[in-house]
Amino acid sequence: IFINQIRMKIGVMFGSPETTTGGNALKFYASVRLDIRRIGAVKRGEEVIGSETKVKVVKNKVSPPFKTAEFDIVYGEGVNWAGELVDLGVNHKIIDKSGAWYAYKGEKIGQGKENASQFLRDNPDVHADIERQVREACGMKQASGNEQALRQ
Repeated sequence: IFINQIRMKIGVMFGSPETTTGGNALKFYASVRLDIRRIGAVKRGEEVIGSETKVKVVKNKVSPPFKTAEFDIVYGEGVNWAGELVDLGVNHKIIDKSGAWYAYKGEKIGQGKENASQFLRDNPDVHADIERQVREACGMKQASGNEQALRQ
């Protein structure tokens, strides 16, 4: 794994003026290159507890390139799996969103994404049910025990 930083090229009229340091060798030999950027802050009240992150696949020799993903990273915890499940549940119409309120099967689970994701953390049976439905909607298999252990 190589971690690099971006520099600006001077006098670029078209294309991106951003470039990575170290010449072309890393660009040529890398199998996968990701552009990871912070796009916002995750807040609990007024306190910043994490970062909204956007990842773009710049190069990929092993699967299709140029895909993007957005997710929250909570400081001290990592990826906010419950928050991602709330977003995916809303996208697949498994969780209903009305204003700031989130509901599942007619029952309100929280006002705001943070409260809804906390509800899912506190209720693992509801979390598992929503995850199963999201996986079915996406055509994915059930999570293995190893994947579930990583999220704890």
